[in-house]
Amino acid sequence: MRPRGSEALKAQAAERALQLLQEHPVRLLGLGTGSTAEVFVRRLAEVYHEDALPLEGCVPTSRRTEELARGLGLPLTTLGEHPELDLTVDGADEVDPQLNLLKGGGGAHTREKIVAWASQNYWVIVDESKLVSRLGERHPVPLEVLPFGVRVVERAVQALGGEPRLRLGPDGRPFTTDEGNHVLDCAFPGGVAPSEVEAFGRELSAIPGVVEHGLFPSVAIPGALRVIAAGRDGVRVLLPG
Repeated sequence: MRPRGSEALKAQAAERALQLLQEHPVRLLGLGTGSTAEVFVRRLAEVYHEDALPLEGCVPTSRRTEELARGLGLPLTTLGEHPELDLTVDGADEVDPQLNLLKGGGGAHTREKIVAWASQNYWVIVDESKLVSRLGERHPVPLEVLPFGVRVVERAVQALGGEPRLRLGPDGRPFTTDEGNHVLDCAFPGGVAPSEVEAFGRELSAIPGVVEHGLFPSVAIPGALRVIAAGRDGVRVLLPG
């Protein structure tokens, strides 16, 4: 059965990223987390096993992605062994007109940000539904928080005009990240204007107890950023500026 709707668009974005990867082969690759990134990882493994890519090692951004990649037979490595990567391919929950990103729907945004910052190139694959005018327009901004400081962070977020809610797992208990922390999903009515993303991210980072937030300002991503967006009219490759 052929995928429909957003699933088909995710597959198209992943396929375009794979085509670009074959045109510009890399040795060390970061692997993102989330449904779109998973589509890419599965196709990546197929091409890798056809000996069409010279991959030496992949760094997953979550245990979930690590288990998937290992099960598919992709070569794995760590940032400890390779602290600089050629490329990371990841998804995003939202992308604004300046290509600022909102991530963390899967709770892996801390590791995702570390891997992004270790990459010479950073490609984000999305379907057109993820393109928004302001970050936070459709999804809350996730904060990874030390369990000890959850209540303090909640009060600080409220003082910034946000509406924090503790993320729960399927069992009704607080969701726990791969680092053993909790996540506060913080709605900010009206979202965050593109010009304010970097400064607002600094405000969130300054709250004691916040490990990392899900705002990825495009100007702060060290590597060359591309957003590969699939829509009804085809696949576009968006560049900053």
